[in-house]
Amino acid sequence: MVQLTENVQKKIAKISIEGNLSLLEGMQKMDENYVKLLLVFKEGKYAGLLSIGDIQRYFIKHQSFDSKIQEAMRSDFRVAHKSDSVDDIRKIMVEFRTEFMPVLDDTATLLDVVFWEDVFKEKQVIGQKNLELPVVIMAGGKGTRLKPITNIIPKPLIPIGEKPIAEVIIDRFVKMGSKDFYMSINYKAKMIESYFNEITDKEYSVNYFYETKPLGTAGSLHLLKDKIKSTFFVSNCDIIVDQDYKEMYDYHCTNNNELTLIAVVKHLEIPYGTIKVKENGLLESIHEKPKYTFLVNAGVYILEPQLLAEIPKDEFFHITDLIEKIKERKGRIGVFPVNEAAWMDIGQWKNYQETLKRFDSAINL
Repeated sequence: MVQLTENVQKKIAKISIEGNLSLLEGMQKMDENYVKLLLVFKEGKYAGLLSIGDIQRYFIKHQSFDSKIQEAMRSDFRVAHKSDSVDDIRKIMVEFRTEFMPVLDDTATLLDVVFWEDVFKEKQVIGQKNLELPVVIMAGGKGTRLKPITNIIPKPLIPIGEKPIAEVIIDRFVKMGSKDFYMSINYKAKMIESYFNEITDKEYSVNYFYETKPLGTAGSLHLLKDKIKSTFFVSNCDIIVDQDYKEMYDYHCTNNNELTLIAVVKHLEIPYGTIKVKENGLLESIHEKPKYTFLVNAGVYILEPQLLAEIPKDEFFHITDLIEKIKERKGRIGVFPVNEAAWMDIGQWKNYQETLKRFDSAINL
């Protein structure tokens, strides 16, 4: 690789990885640097690009994060050539909404990397405005884990940056083209209504439906049975998922799912040696500081409208109850994985503090 400026070299180091490492290691590299795209090298030479989408597609097909990066890489990534002008590179980056653009010579040697933030003033936004689907935000809970602040304001209005969490969630869907929002409210409902009613320049409508009593994570959806007629998103009001919703929707449709659950890939390391004991208390094995990878529920779902008829009226009913009903009749339920750094949770004080620190660092928010 030719000599690059020190600043560019530092940036490249953060987004570079060897192709013989695992997809899990690639995802962890993305999480560490809040990126969704990596430069892949083979024995120090540029070999291609790996996106979070590549990892997601590979996992959906093979259910494994242990495979090598080079097995999941695509060969059709758009790159720039040394003969391309700055304007040409800008146009390519806008068209494909890419975080950065490698610049290659005739021998496919990496000459430079053009980063979005170096050529555009605004932050990069993944996705395009063509996803006109209804969105339901579940905002009826009391937020007891966030007391004492929720004694004063409801959880949906807790600020993240300069806006409350519910508005941040709505803004992300609006950027994808959604305009019709439904919000389940109960606790401090008038305060929530008042806040959104005072936003005079909003490009969307918010329709409220009321829980007269706690109905679980899905019970209130029954109230929408005759109102939503198309595929729709459901989101908890205390999480942000930094992901292209269109990719989730395309997966949902392509696989003919009735319900798609968005799952976060969580990496956990136990900082102790774990012990397995056999009969009579004898040691069987000891595993020093084991690492585990799990898929956990992100709190975002895609549903088909006919499912609303399967939710009982005025009964406490969780989304997991609906999932079990679908499984019992052998309906299709999909799982779409997102990386850990793409998920921000404010459900507890510790998570809220972490989200505040991460919010401005996330490239796509």
